Amino acid sequence: MTVTLADVAARAQVSPATVSRVLNGNYPVAAATRERVLRAVDELDYVLNGPASALAAATSDLVGILVNDIADPFFGIMASAIQGEIQGPGGRAGGERLAVVCNTGGSPERELTYLTLLQRQRAAAVVLTGGAVDDAAHAAKVAAKLRRLSEAGTRVVLCGRPPAPDTGAVALTFDNRGGARALTEHLTALGHRRLGYIAGPAERTTTRHRLEGHRAALEAAGVKEDDRWTVYGHYDRRSGYEATLELLRRDPDLTAVVAANDSIALGARAALRDRGLRVPEDVSVAGFDDLPFSVDAAPALTTVRLPLAQAGARAGRVAMGREETPPGGIASVRGELMVRASTGVPRA
Repeated sequence: MTVTLADVAARAQVSPATVSRVLNGNYPVAAATRERVLRAVDELDYVLNGPASALAAATSDLVGILVNDIADPFFGIMASAIQGEIQGPGGRAGGERLAVVCNTGGSPERELTYLTLLQRQRAAAVVLTGGAVDDAAHAAKVAAKLRRLSEAGTRVVLCGRPPAPDTGAVALTFDNRGGARALTEHLTALGHRRLGYIAGPAERTTTRHRLEGHRAALEAAGVKEDDRWTVYGHYDRRSGYEATLELLRRDPDLTAVVAANDSIALGARAALRDRGLRVPEDVSVAGFDDLPFSVDAAPALTTVRLPLAQAGARAGRVAMGREETPPGGIASVRGELMVRASTGVPRA
């Protein structure tokens, strides 16, 4: 059943005119009253029938792009590629579409808030990038939001994110398990048996999938994993630095450090350098994503290349209806192992 402005007014115990004033922001309303109205809007999941957007249009010319951190090249590359595909004529009356990049900071609450705001604005499309929060309750809330967006005519695309079944969202997933497994298999084939792993935040699906791939490779090589060899952190250089020092404290005889992404790998290399250890003569280092700086590091970083720009561009085209959705609404994007000079045979 469609929730009406009158329903919100009844829930907040105010007049419909007061609800309209709060939502349009064009008339002063007491703070307590405003809070009551906004709470009722959230509780009822009321969608504002946008500013004359709706001169009968089902959706606006707004496109939302959700990222964890726009300063992270992983997200910046995808967001730029997505935006490149939605620019130019094509909106109502041939007008430009407006891309809005929503920086969640990795906060589950901010993610839900942005989805609600985009729903109220009747966005033409929404693209969510990167891994999801690995929590069933949050996943259910996100799925409900995506379902409502799809039902209202908004195209929803997940780029580098696990599928969201029964929501109408198209998913372009990254093969994080397969890429991580190939990376660790490369190291075990070289003879490494004491491999430290620096994971991302424990609550992210990307973290879990990459760690699962790493562990599968260890098991296949007959390497019994030691609990000391895994440290969780953030997907940034500082975490890589601190985690590497912790790994060396736990096991000074490590011969390789596998990082959950390239930024972490940079921090790991800095920590090894500060400890007087050489890469790869003393300790090999590997990353994931193949961000632009990876090949320019000295020595160049062994990593898994994800086609971030291509995946983002495809997500943008699907979001704009200019490319057919993949069969079943899901496509897997595979990475490519890039073997470079930062990995070598372990020291004797």
